[in-house]
Amino acid sequence: MKRVLIKVSGEALSGQKGTGFDFAFVTSVCNVVREALSGGAQVGIVIGGGNFWRGVKDGAGKVERVSADRMGMLATAMNCLAVADVFRQCGVDARVMTAVDIQGVGERHDVRKAVEYLESGKVVLFACGTGHPFFSTDTAAVLRAAEIGADAILLAKNVDGVYTADPRKDPSAVKLDEITYTEVLARRLQVMDSTATSLAMDNELPVIVFALADPTNILRVLNGEKVGTYVH
Repeated sequence: MKRVLIKVSGEALSGQKGTGFDFAFVTSVCNVVREALSGGAQVGIVIGGGNFWRGVKDGAGKVERVSADRMGMLATAMNCLAVADVFRQCGVDARVMTAVDIQGVGERHDVRKAVEYLESGKVVLFACGTGHPFFSTDTAAVLRAAEIGADAILLAKNVDGVYTADPRKDPSAVKLDEITYTEVLARRLQVMDSTATSLAMDNELPVIVFALADPTNILRVLNGEKVGTYVH
């Protein structure tokens, strides 16, 4: 794989704290990405906002859906700014591109400029989701991956792959090495939301789901090792 889009959950950035940042962990992830870049990979990143705000869930019925989703977009921008600074401290040039205009926070998303940055060895962090409410950062990850012509989406989560059921609730759940998008949709497996899954399927974008707890999994995936679950 030469060019990939890594989707990182916001919760993963907070480590055991659940909120905010675990900067030791974030630094370890950035160092692994730096190693991937030195090996010739081109890396774009979409980060969720769950370590700060989870849209409607955190709105608790008091914040209207559109406003809640926009707050989530701002949370992703905060995450991208923080991670970009950690990248720079690790010696990696990182650029933040936003799906909505936030002057002084990041550049307005432009596909040609993003590809130019990737080809020059920079990491591009795509903030603010798709720029529209009702769409998740999973959908944003698939959209950006399609736009930049990524070879695959690396879905870095808190679980080590796709299971037949929620392993936290069902001890008989079995991890799958490989599964098709059609099966994911038919069995309603929680890999990504249905919009993101359908978009990936329509654009023939494979997704590798793996645990970010060990950041070196990123390198293993890039090197073609069988890690997590391959969705196609």
